Amino acid sequence: MNELSERFTPAEPPKPAGEKIRCDACPVMCYIAEGRTGACDRYGNRDGRIVRLDPVTILHHAAETGGKAIPFAADAEDWDGSLVGARPFVTAIGAGTTYPDYKPAPFIVAQEVEGVDLVTVVTEGIFSYCGVKVKIDTDRHVGPETAIVRAKGEAIGHVTTAEYGSQMLSIGGVHHLTGGSKAEGRATCEAMLDLCNRKPVELTIDGGATVIVEAGKAPVIDGKTEHRMRVGCGSATIGMFATQWRGLVDEVVVVDDHITGVVSEHQAGKVLGWEDTGIKILGRRSTPGRYFKVSEPGLGWGGTTITDPLQILGDWNAKKGARPGLSLLMVSTTGEQFAYFELDDALRPVEKPFPQRLRKSVELIEDNCEPALCTVLFMAGAGGSLRAGVTENPVNLTRSVQGLKTYVTCGGAPVYVWPGGGITLMVDVTRTPENAFGSVPTPALVAPIEFTLRRDDYLRLGGYAGEIRTVADVLERGGEYASPRRQAAAPAGNLWPPLAQLHRDAAS
Repeated sequence: MNELSERFTPAEPPKPAGEKIRCDACPVMCYIAEGRTGACDRYGNRDGRIVRLDPVTILHHAAETGGKAIPFAADAEDWDGSLVGARPFVTAIGAGTTYPDYKPAPFIVAQEVEGVDLVTVVTEGIFSYCGVKVKIDTDRHVGPETAIVRAKGEAIGHVTTAEYGSQMLSIGGVHHLTGGSKAEGRATCEAMLDLCNRKPVELTIDGGATVIVEAGKAPVIDGKTEHRMRVGCGSATIGMFATQWRGLVDEVVVVDDHITGVVSEHQAGKVLGWEDTGIKILGRRSTPGRYFKVSEPGLGWGGTTITDPLQILGDWNAKKGARPGLSLLMVSTTGEQFAYFELDDALRPVEKPFPQRLRKSVELIEDNCEPALCTVLFMAGAGGSLRAGVTENPVNLTRSVQGLKTYVTCGGAPVYVWPGGGITLMVDVTRTPENAFGSVPTPALVAPIEFTLRRDDYLRLGGYAGEIRTVADVLERGGEYASPRRQAAAPAGNLWPPLAQLHRDAAS
């Protein structure tokens, strides 16, 4: 019996079927009866042995090698047991964990890639200190900053700063997960898990809207599906399209919650020789042709509360260019709302049928809008315990990641690592495989995390040399908790994870 087989052979013979056995995968230490699962639903008693129930997911990157992904699992008819074509990557999905990490990570896998001997350390992290950042592409007002975001009536996050064309939410965090009531923690964990696994979640915002968020899908705000992300603020829209309107209409107002633009006053209009029209905007003038606060934020035109754009207009001034018959286009920043007016003899705007000559310019605004989507980023910090499963001296891993020697992935997807202390990362959940995330009743989220680096660097930072295995051995023998294995094609657009870094190192 070699060292490898010793590790994956239970120290004690399996208990007789029907007897409860104790799970040692986490501090809860559940006693699990035959055929049942522990409190987390991740580990179970199968034939008198604790097993990780979800299969370890090995992604095959076929595209970059020109190979074909062929299932290797036992029920795959066309697999002969050998690795073919595609380059495998052992993810942490279904790998299990050793939380707290008093022993090495479940899988430490070596393989040679383009002549470089690499090691990937694979583990499922249990994250109480984690959250979800949600970006909702919409002009519409979903709620004031700092307003509480709720799921099933429980506070699970808050509204944060609006960004360009998007409303931002911060969901989760340790204070909601573990610092409030049990109901709050459970609701927070459930909502985060569903968001990360790309399922729709209904969120209500105090003093704001009800939003259905689903990663990669259009947001639904108060029952209305959003279609377009605005092309820019009103001022930017003026700058982009002023030339399109020149000669077709006397005045253009782009209604926007943030900056409403007026072409005759705007710098773009002046450069083009636009004449004064005597228009007056009821708002706070910033610079010529740019107005703040024409309305409160809302669900109307350009993210304002207004449904009648004339509400933002004051009296027209004949001494400054207003005259009967003067034409006016009013449009929102997505082009979804638009109207055409002409001044009557009393210099009052009267709505007229929308002229065909202006339709193309409005459609141009629509064409330049990107589809409205919900973006969900999982954010967490790899704590000292998790790092101890990678190396005997955990701070060395932090320094290696910060020094760009260790490449971090989440279910094989690239992550953004924040500057500063620790290993704080963010990942776009649409780049991870489906159902890559789990949970435990702490409550906390379980997320896959992998660290890949050169074997010699791994040994230098104090890695567990005796635990390094090959991919083939993982496929054949599984892991400590006898988890099954499954093959899946890597999500489109994700290179074999450290490949980009390898190429960069080679070029430097």
